[in-house]
Order: sequence, then C-alpha cells, then structure tokens
Amino acid sequence: MGAFKRIEVIANCASGSVGPAAPAEIEKMLAERGLSAHVCAPEKNDLTNCLRAAVDAGPDLLVILAGDGTARAAAELAGPDGPVIAPLPGGTMNMLPHAVYGQRSWRQALELALDQGETRSIGGGEVEGHRFMVAAILGAPALWAPAREAARFGKPRLAIARARRALNRAFSGRLRYSLDAGQREKAEALIFMCPLTSRALADDAAALEASALDVSGAADVLKLGFQALVGGWRNAAAVDVELCRTAHIWAAHGIPAILDGESVKLKSLAEVRYVPKLARILALPKDV
Repeated sequence: MGAFKRIEVIANCASGSVGPAAPAEIEKMLAERGLSAHVCAPEKNDLTNCLRAAVDAGPDLLVILAGDGTARAAAELAGPDGPVIAPLPGGTMNMLPHAVYGQRSWRQALELALDQGETRSIGGGEVEGHRFMVAAILGAPALWAPAREAARFGKPRLAIARARRALNRAFSGRLRYSLDAGQREKAEALIFMCPLTSRALADDAAALEASALDVSGAADVLKLGFQALVGGWRNAAAVDVELCRTAHIWAAHGIPAILDGESVKLKSLAEVRYVPKLARILALPKDV
C-alpha cells in the first residue's frame, strides 16, 4: 500500500450497486490509511473519457468501481506496464471482481485490497483487439445477453422479443473452429476461460481453457443460454475441454460474443489468442 502515492478512482454511480455516496466513501477509506486520490464520478456518456484521462494521468493505482465492461476497458488502456488496477464489484455480473476478490461487496474488497493486496500480472485472451481476463463466450449463448439486459432494466416485452430472436438465430449456423492449428471441428458455442478463473488451469498457466459445447434442441439452447450467463455452463450440455494458445473460429455470419460479461460482435472469421501479460491488478493473497 505504501507504494501508491498517486491514485485515480473511477466510480460509476449509475452502475449496479454503486450509488451516489460511493465516491465519498472511497475517499474516506483512503484517508483513513493516509492516502488521497482524484475521484471521477462521470455521467454515463462521459465514462470513457473519464477512464482514459485517469489512465493518462499515470497513477500508481487505478480503482475501478463500475461494471465488467469498464474494468475490461481499463485493462486494455493500462496494458501490462500501466497502472495497477483494483477492479471492485460495481456492476451486475462482476465477473472480474469476483474472480479477483471473491464474492465480496466493493467495500470489503477495497478494504482487503488496500490492507493486504499485492501486485500481480495476469494473463488472458485477445480477439479482434478486444482483451478479456475472465472468459469469452462465442456463439449461441452470447445471443441471450441483450435479453438479460432488457429484463434487468424492467422491460419485459423487449426481453421476450430479444429472447425469441436469440432462439431463432441459435440454429442458423454452427461455429467451425481449430485449436492450435489442429483439425477443424464444429460446435454450437465456444467458451474460453482465462487462468484467473479456470478450474483446469493454474493461475500462472500459459494457455486458455477452451470448451466446445453442443446442444440437441431448443430446450438445450434455452438452458445453455441462461447457464452460460450465470456461470453454470459446464452442466448445461456436452462439454469438450482442451487447452490452447491460439484458436481460429469461422461462421457464416458475424459471431456474437460476450467478453468478461460485455457483448461484442465479432467478424465471421476471428482469432482468439492467449496473451501472457494483459494487465497488473491489486490482488489478494491466495489464502485470503
């Protein structure tokens, strides 16, 4: 903690469970430890500019209290040699914060990170210039993210319409893929897990866990679509797990994807690759 002289904080008060009092709470927690920070609580449309300004300021520590997309964007901007990032759970899914700090509130996570945290470089994946540190879901399950978001914002009609669209598109074309220049295979969906969260990999493994999933009908797609978003995808359908450093994926049309909880649309030909050092994070000791 003593090495952090310059601290930037991004608090998205409109995100998840953050709330308007969060910036003042963070300042108080830092002050109690003899630290001060520049805190930015941006409007929704100014979040990207605020984040970029925080990274450009060259702080020793960048605290992110927002959704998974903001945490991922911070890692992309900071890079492997940039500010140390503390990704606090301030969004809906909180995939990265929970992977780093466990199932804790943002207040508990920040307190432990400040008191016991250690700087750690983490590896992850990259596809079409987008980086991910937890997981990438490509194919049918990613189609359910817009429906989930509509339901979260209290728009049931829109959620139903998007769910129907996802179901109709789920069987429009399977993915074709090759892992580490191996033979070509087919699957309904591909999931790439980073060492940070994979059950099959050590934290310092130099590869991604690649899982191909297949389904046999609409009921399986519904189950897969839901469980892939909430983390239970391993039990949703037949799963074939391998390790890889590079994967090539083909599809008839653009490939829907979720990277660390955020939806993106990839081209019909995409390359996923392992990157040994994506960013530096303020992590907890392994026994905490």
